Amino acid sequence: MTDSRADYAQWIGRQETTHDELSQTPALAAAATFDDTRTPLEKGDALPPLWHWFYFLPRAQQALLDVDGHPQRGGFMPPIPYPRRMFAGARMRFHRPLVIGQPARREAVIRDIRLKSGRSGSLAFVSVLCSFYQDGVLCVEEEQDIVYREPGPAVACPRVRDWSPLPAGAWSQIVTPDPRLLFRFSALTFNAHRIHYDRPYAINEEGYPGLVVHGPLTAVLLMELVRANVAPPLRGYSFRGLAPLFDLAPFRLVCTASDGQLALEAQGPDGAVAMSASAEVDASAV
Repeated sequence: MTDSRADYAQWIGRQETTHDELSQTPALAAAATFDDTRTPLEKGDALPPLWHWFYFLPRAQQALLDVDGHPQRGGFMPPIPYPRRMFAGARMRFHRPLVIGQPARREAVIRDIRLKSGRSGSLAFVSVLCSFYQDGVLCVEEEQDIVYREPGPAVACPRVRDWSPLPAGAWSQIVTPDPRLLFRFSALTFNAHRIHYDRPYAINEEGYPGLVVHGPLTAVLLMELVRANVAPPLRGYSFRGLAPLFDLAPFRLVCTASDGQLALEAQGPDGAVAMSASAEVDASAV
């Protein structure tokens, strides 16, 4: 296995600043997408955790989109040639909520770039630290793991099996993904990656058996399970994608609580863990 950053050293430390008014409209659209009728979303209300992903959106011109729908590389993100791009995970600290209707800024910096090769082919790991400020105060810190990889063999369609019994006291939810949900989430995040809405492209070009559920969508759905069962505030959240989910069968969200720590999983139709996550809350809130 190799680990080299020489070709992309000039991108380490590269910064990008984005401003957003945090208007009410994206929050209302997100609430409609998640069937959320309980969260107050007026000007001055707190933005729910992870909903900052619906703001500070990239605005690449149509002519600058690559064949897969992603913006062409070489601007803020390094021009890594591997065609498969994944938001593989993140670690977050919530210092105070972002507030709807007040200007905010996002400062991003590339922390590290690692190139590796192994049994699955060549990979590139890009670590990006994003800091979100409002009124000059740090509200949210998020370290993202973006992974690029070479094309690999076609991904098999997961077999549908019975899920194992839930642990005592666990919360759960069954999610049935469909193209409408995937389209709406793509729209919320202004994400034109074709694997989420273009079935022939996803199958014939990238080797998936169906449309791919966005990793961030799964992470948000796990967070929504937390919000439905735990009183705020939330201190921290992390997630890691382990396997793709598709629009071919339902998947299950599971959360178990212990001493202010929440362990979360998104389980595929075959019972395998597709995403693991953890959340930190006040012990009294569980």
